[in-house]
Amino acid sequence: MTAFPLPPVRGKILENASLAPYTWFRVGGPADALFLPADEEDLQAFLTALDPAVPVTVLGVGSNVIVRDGGIRGVVIRLMGKYWGQIEALDGITMQARAGALDLSVAKAAAQNGVRGLEFLSGIPGSIGGATRTNAGCYGRELRDTLVALHGFRRDGSKAAYRGPGKPGAQPEAHFSYRHTDLPDDLIVTRLILEGNDTDAPEKILADIEQLQARRAETQPIKEKTSGSTFANPDPPGTPDQRSAWKLIDAAGCRGLKVGGAQVSPKHCNFLINTGDATAADLEALGELVRRRVLETQGVELRWEVRRIGQLASETA
Repeated sequence: MTAFPLPPVRGKILENASLAPYTWFRVGGPADALFLPADEEDLQAFLTALDPAVPVTVLGVGSNVIVRDGGIRGVVIRLMGKYWGQIEALDGITMQARAGALDLSVAKAAAQNGVRGLEFLSGIPGSIGGATRTNAGCYGRELRDTLVALHGFRRDGSKAAYRGPGKPGAQPEAHFSYRHTDLPDDLIVTRLILEGNDTDAPEKILADIEQLQARRAETQPIKEKTSGSTFANPDPPGTPDQRSAWKLIDAAGCRGLKVGGAQVSPKHCNFLINTGDATAADLEALGELVRRRVLETQGVELRWEVRRIGQLASETA
């Protein structure tokens, strides 16, 4: 039993639930409670009734996160399943996706509806809701380039909505920069409206996505227990002589570097991998070792792009 009361729900609540199976690294301790809401109404009712003192953490598909070995106190909310993965075409070049929809699925759904301009999402691991937190991007485009509006709830269950950069509307504007957003920390994004930039034959757009997927498979360790890029590039896209994190890591001699069961991918230096028996502590220690070596040898302080959340094992002993 948790140390705090849990409101009744229509979805599922799992107490003392291991979070390792819910992350791509397959590491991490337990959550006091893991809530899998049935839909938006279920989520809103739960947030409204939950003791405000109980911390809430949102976990998408766990593609860009290290859950520490001590686990997470309070309630972890995971927006996954059939309802949360819904995607639909609205009008023209506009698409709507619930937060749990995979980025690749959004790209393909847009393509199937003849909407061009969202293909870049196919190269981003994770869910579209999670992409809002880091203004995720690749292949020269970022989420902010496509965002019309987003909707969600604050920690107290109140509704919240934001319009995309430069878009008309009464809602406050969401501000994004390279791998960063100023959205409130307690905002739980539930639904996004995105727009492409053109229309085209679906088969042509799908073929382009297939090419991007093949390129990604050739250059990234996508079949390993890994995440998205570990560190943000030091310079935003478009910066003259832009420095790449992977090149700095390689130049620092970190390709293939190991700590316990964690390793810097020999295939792509900006990816950490769990070789089989890594702990979260191994992965985080390896990342910090890489940061120190890059700073010492290249004079650049890398910034974590992978989120590290929860408590260390020593903090729960």
